[in-house]
Amino acid sequence: MRIAFFGSDAIALPALEYLHWAEGVELAAVISQPDRPAGRGRHLHANSVSAWAVAHGVALLQPEKPGPEEAAWLHAQHIDLTLVMAYGHILRRELLDVSLRGTWNLHGSLLPAYRGASPVEAALVAGETETGVSLMGMVKKMDAGPVAATVHVPIHKTDTSPVLRERIAHACVPLLQRHMTALGGSTCRTVPQDESQATYTRKLIKADAQVDFSAAAAELERRVRALQPWPGVAIEHGGQSLKIGEAAVLAEAVSAAPGTVLHAGDTGVDVATGSGVLRLLTLQRSGGRMLPATEFLRGYPLKAGECLSSHPMRPLVASKPFPKA
Repeated sequence: MRIAFFGSDAIALPALEYLHWAEGVELAAVISQPDRPAGRGRHLHANSVSAWAVAHGVALLQPEKPGPEEAAWLHAQHIDLTLVMAYGHILRRELLDVSLRGTWNLHGSLLPAYRGASPVEAALVAGETETGVSLMGMVKKMDAGPVAATVHVPIHKTDTSPVLRERIAHACVPLLQRHMTALGGSTCRTVPQDESQATYTRKLIKADAQVDFSAAAAELERRVRALQPWPGVAIEHGGQSLKIGEAAVLAEAVSAAPGTVLHAGDTGVDVATGSGVLRLLTLQRSGGRMLPATEFLRGYPLKAGECLSSHPMRPLVASKPFPKA
């Protein structure tokens, strides 16, 4: 069975590894995003999926936006099945129809919840205790196709986005193992999604690093874990942006205004919020290293009594698709 795989993110690598070595399967092509400038020198860098394809000698296409030319090339490759995970584009009809046995998507949530670009981060911020992977048939509407199977993945209280993404990535392998035969034989049964229960996420932007201290400390702590490594969560102080690497919640009553620094010392930096206290445990100034708060404070003048500014935090989840940026 000849397979084409669309993907651009490291979360897809375990699935790719399985397809590369699975019996009865030939990974015929990988389609990924073009190389992008990154780092201080802004040199072009391949994403994890593109780099994997090159390293494993798999045919690689990197169009800016796939269209008729890529569809024609895939037709010529006699593709039996197309799989997609974290690719970054909604596929046009000619691409959805290119393979004999359809196009299927591995999505990092339990659909219909958390459709869209940032399901892992959104689930963490929302305080969910579990998420998962959904194997669904692709249609011309974002993550709305019928679901063939799901696998549940627990969310632990200390999970960061990279840790949870790794757990989700590896959960894709047994899901594919159980259903490849049915997918290849066009006998995979599906269930339509309940549209009334659908929620939507959006692409993360740099401004999502902003903090609104009128929110609850528990929500802010979840954002610190969810938005790693990018865009992160940062506070503004003295004209500088100070990135928070790790935080904790102190469940105590606070009379000070949200954003007030209550304590800055050996235990960390305690900041008043709309509900409870957020303790900043590690901090990083621009161009510096992430340091324990105690060490950070030795070289940075952050003191009790100061008030840190707040900025609105745009929601990560909505009951309708977010407008295109």
